Amino acid sequence: MSSVPTLVQSVDWIALAPPTLTAVFALVVLVADLFLPAARKPLLGLLATAGLVLAGLSLLPLLGGGSRTFCLPGHPAVCSYVADPFTLVIQFLVLAGALLTALLSLESVKDGELPAGEYWFLLLSSAAGAALLPASRDLATLVIALEVASLPAFALVGLRRGDRLSSEAALKFFLSSVAATAVMLLGVSFLYAATGSLHLSRVAHALTALPDPRLATLASAGVALTLVGFAFKTAAAPFHFWVPDTYVGAPLPIAGYLSVVGKAVGFSGLILVTVEGFPSYSGVWGPALAVLAALTMTVGNVAALRQDPWRAHSAVRLLAWSSVGQAGYLLVPIAAAGYVHDPAHAIGSTVAYALMYAAVNLGAFAVAAVVARTSPANRITDYRGLYHRRPLVALALGFFLLCLAGLPPGIIGLFAKVTVFSAAVDAGLAWLAVVMAVNVVIALYYYLQWTTVLFRGAEESAPAEASAQPPHRAAIPAPLATAIALAAVLAVALSGAPQLVLRFASGALL
Repeated sequence: MSSVPTLVQSVDWIALAPPTLTAVFALVVLVADLFLPAARKPLLGLLATAGLVLAGLSLLPLLGGGSRTFCLPGHPAVCSYVADPFTLVIQFLVLAGALLTALLSLESVKDGELPAGEYWFLLLSSAAGAALLPASRDLATLVIALEVASLPAFALVGLRRGDRLSSEAALKFFLSSVAATAVMLLGVSFLYAATGSLHLSRVAHALTALPDPRLATLASAGVALTLVGFAFKTAAAPFHFWVPDTYVGAPLPIAGYLSVVGKAVGFSGLILVTVEGFPSYSGVWGPALAVLAALTMTVGNVAALRQDPWRAHSAVRLLAWSSVGQAGYLLVPIAAAGYVHDPAHAIGSTVAYALMYAAVNLGAFAVAAVVARTSPANRITDYRGLYHRRPLVALALGFFLLCLAGLPPGIIGLFAKVTVFSAAVDAGLAWLAVVMAVNVVIALYYYLQWTTVLFRGAEESAPAEASAQPPHRAAIPAPLATAIALAAVLAVALSGAPQLVLRFASGALL
C-alpha cells in the first residue's frame, strides 16, 4: 500500500515555552482579576512578575542547541518557529526588559494610578508577542507577532483614564502604527505574489531568480514597503514623530518598556527580513538603512540638544529623543550587513549594543520613576541636587548617562559604540562612521549637562523649586529600588568585563 503524505506538523512545546508561558500567565491574570477583591489586587502584579521569571527560566533547556517547530511536512528546514541562538538572546532581552518594567510598575499599580487587571494582562500579552517575534521565520507569523506586541502597547499608553496627555499619546501611537502596519502588509502581499511563499528561507531563494522582470519590480516594491513598516517600529527617522509625545504621555514604566522592548521587537524583525529574507536585495536595503541610520541619529541627537535643563524641559522627553539617537546607532551594523559577505559579525554588534542599551536605559527610567514620586512633572530641573537628597540614586543615574554617552567609567557604553563603529568601518562605510562619530560628540553635551545637574547644590535652586521639595525624604519602594539596583549592578559588571557582552552576542548569529 502506498503511504499517504501527512500534513500534520510536529509541535515542540519546550521551544515554544517562553512566549507560551507569558501568554498563559496573561490569561491567568485576566481571569483572577474577575474574582479577587480590590484589597487583594496587588497579588496580580506578583503573579505577573512570577510568570515573567518562569518564562525567562524556560530559556535554559534551549541553550544546548537550536530547535525548530511548525515545519512544512517533508521540508524540515522550512519552519515557522525556530529557537536558535539569535532567538534565545533576543527573548532573554525581551523577558528581562519586561521583568524590570514589572518591577517599576508594581508601586504605580498598587497606588491605584493604573487598573491592575487590565495593566498586567496587557503587559504580559505584549511581552508574549515580543518573545514570539524573534523566533518567527515566515512573514505571516512576523506580522502577527508584531501586532500582538503592539496592540496591547497602545492600550497601555492610554491606560491613565482622564489624562489628556495619555489619551493623545495613545491615539497618535495607534494611528501612526496602524498606517505603518498597512504599508508593511502591502509589502508582504507583493512579496507573496512575486515568490509564492511566506517562509523567509523560500522567499530568499525565490528572490534570487525571478522569471519575469515584472515580478522583480513587484518584489522590489515589496522589499521597500516591508522595510518601511519595521522602520516605524524601530523609531527610525522620518518615522519617529510619534516617539516624544508617546513617551511623555505614557505611564513612566511603559515609556521605558517601549524604549527597550519595543525597539528589540523592531530591530529583531528588521534583521530577520533583511538578512534571512532579502539577502539578494542587499544592494537595496543596505544603502537605504545606512541613510536611515545617519538621519535617525542626527535627528535624535539634535532634538535632544533642545531639551534645555535651565528651561524646565521634560526629562522623559530628553530620554525619548535620546532613544531615537540610539536607534540610529543600532541601525548601523544592520546596514553594514548589506555590504559584507558574512553578516554574522555585524548582527552580533547590533545585539551587543541592544543588550547594553536595554540595561542602562531601563535603569535611567527607573530613576526617573523615583523622581516622579515627588516631582510629577519630571523636569530636568527637578534632578538638581539629587546627589544631596539621594546619593546612591544620583550616582546610578550618572553612571547610566555616562554609559549612554560612551564615557568612562561607563566602559560598556564605550565598548558598544566602538563595536558598532568598527562594523561600519569593516563594511567600507567610512562616511557613516564619520557621521556616527560626530553624533557621539553631540550627544556628549546633553548627557554631561544632565549629569552635572545631579551634583549641583540644592541651595542653587530657585526659591520656588526649593520650597516645593518635600520636608522629608520618603523611602524608595522595594520593587523600584530592586530595578535600579539590578540595572546598576549589570552595567557596572559589564563595564568591568565588557567582552562578556560581545561573547554573549556572538552566540546570537543567525
